[in-house]
Amino acid sequence: MGNIPEIPEEYVTSPEKFFSSSNPHLDNLTSITLSLIATHDKDFEKLLDKYPLAAHIFTLPPPPTVTSSDITPSFLEPNTKTTLLHVACAYRNKPAMELLIQNGLPWNSVDDAGKSAGDLAFELGFDHGYEWLVGEGVRSEFVLAMLGSVDDDDETGPDADENEMSNEKYLSQKLEYSDDGAKLLDGDNNGVMMTWESPIMLNHVQQFSKIFESNDARPSVLNVGFGLGIIDRYIQQHLDPASHTIIEAHPDVYAHMLKLGWDKKPNVTILFGRWQDVIPTIETAFDVIYWDTFAEDYKAFKEFNENVPNLLNQGGIYSFFNGLGGTSQFFHDVYCKIAEADLLELGMQTKFVELDVETECKNLGIESPLKKDKTDVWTGIKRAYWNLPKYRLPICQFISYD
Repeated sequence: MGNIPEIPEEYVTSPEKFFSSSNPHLDNLTSITLSLIATHDKDFEKLLDKYPLAAHIFTLPPPPTVTSSDITPSFLEPNTKTTLLHVACAYRNKPAMELLIQNGLPWNSVDDAGKSAGDLAFELGFDHGYEWLVGEGVRSEFVLAMLGSVDDDDETGPDADENEMSNEKYLSQKLEYSDDGAKLLDGDNNGVMMTWESPIMLNHVQQFSKIFESNDARPSVLNVGFGLGIIDRYIQQHLDPASHTIIEAHPDVYAHMLKLGWDKKPNVTILFGRWQDVIPTIETAFDVIYWDTFAEDYKAFKEFNENVPNLLNQGGIYSFFNGLGGTSQFFHDVYCKIAEADLLELGMQTKFVELDVETECKNLGIESPLKKDKTDVWTGIKRAYWNLPKYRLPICQFISYD
């Protein structure tokens, strides 16, 4: 990095002066970086050695065309798409982070590597800044929702790639079951469902069983999204349901269900169609509801949740595959909190049961999605949709006022 130039104290201790247009030291991104270093961490080289994610921000020099007039809160370093929020976060400058957010920099901006400032804070162990960013993400999303200004075309955040595919496009694509039955893939080789999810779904059903083990009555169950049929098999094996209703929208999956004879099981009812079309036709309530669809975003998930109070019996349990932001701890934390708050508005309290993914897969003899080698579970898959060590299993029930 060369010699660190002398930065006047007044500019490195005051975020307002630091980011003001009158700061003569804001001539390029390097000066911004050095100012943050001077404020928070003199030992720059050791920081880069210790935190490779932080290192990638500063590996390329800024282009000579970048001048102070180009530097605004939404400034993106052209080579890596790094924002000033990443830079401020890298050096634990929370006041600067707050100022950037106040001036319009999106909390969920990601760089070329798909990393957000929150991801960086998590890796650096910058707990104070991380928790603040999580809270800011939750607050921002609620404000946008209240104003009715959530941008359906927003392509930032953890699900940007998946959101590029509409549900309509997904339903028109040809799906393929792998020969070993371990994967269900769409036409672009996205994993619709994979066998590594088995221990997760088994734990879901075991949680359902705990709720009803003291009840002699057999539960009625609604599952939305069949896929590989993993959770439906566990429901049959462990719950012995009085009725088992399955909503499935994709014609290839529906045909697969018929091939396997699910339509001939005495307690199973298959409702073929999109849940948006099928739910209004259902005239009964259920003891257990599980939701796990594909190519639907948080907006669709929230819309489904709004139907749950009318579909769930008192004392019943609702759950869903919690893949929210499954490739980013930061986005996962934000959207778990948002989901919990949204469900609370519907009169439902949510408890998360934390599972260690590696341990659960090992216990069931299933290859972990966290294994990284030439023959890992993601081989041949366009994009991994899970890489977090812990899975938060949601248990949602009506609030009891007794």
